[in-house]
Amino acid sequence: MIHYIIKDKATRLFLILGAFFVANTIMAEVIGVKLFSLEKTLHLQPANLTLLGESGLGFTLTVGVLIWPAVFIMTDLINEYYGVKGVRFLSILTSVIILFVFLVFYGAIHLAPDDYWIGSQKENGVPNMQMAFSQVLGQGMNIIFASLTAFLIGQLADATVFKKIKKLTGEKGIWMRATVSTLVSQLIDTICVSYIYLYFSLGFSFPRVTAIALTGYLYKFCVAILCTPIIYLIHHLIEEYLGKGKAAEMKKAAMQH
Repeated sequence: MIHYIIKDKATRLFLILGAFFVANTIMAEVIGVKLFSLEKTLHLQPANLTLLGESGLGFTLTVGVLIWPAVFIMTDLINEYYGVKGVRFLSILTSVIILFVFLVFYGAIHLAPDDYWIGSQKENGVPNMQMAFSQVLGQGMNIIFASLTAFLIGQLADATVFKKIKKLTGEKGIWMRATVSTLVSQLIDTICVSYIYLYFSLGFSFPRVTAIALTGYLYKFCVAILCTPIIYLIHHLIEEYLGKGKAAEMKKAAMQH
């Protein structure tokens, strides 16, 4: 049976796209607890923006945004060939896996640490490995509700907008449905994660959270535009892999569900 499953090109493609989708989403969840300064990373002067009465704001982003473009691309490609049901299935599956991952993290954090291990990295600037381990992996516990809510709503919104635009444009306008659907879903994602996690959980000020949300969305907006050629390239490779006839059949079926 497994030989027939693996040999089927449509099934194999779904497994490949799904694997990258799940892997990138989990990585974004784990590393997303870190915020970084875009100006410092690019060796630029601080922006020192003033927003809603709070000064000294800059382009602060969560590290998770660095790999979200891969999720954008996978979502649009899955939607193109497997429809809303394909995106919904993978989104729910990914959410369940993320919950499992954080349950494992929770269990790992609460295991009694070895005394030698706790102080083993003092020379490297980490006086207490247990505290460092708990802070990095445990901090994700606070964001899990916000991120999962944002992820599920955003993905379903992305799939719905994508399908509606495709009904209007047909096979043309890949860039339009890919870009617009991504911008809508990421607006939802940015608002949910920023305000639920940073404002309510970490206690960041409203102006600072707003600045982080705006800069994060601006980044996602630019990336969505820049990813357009990549989407066309992968789309072309998939068409070559499946064959024009099979690809057309799958895209037609995707629009019917």
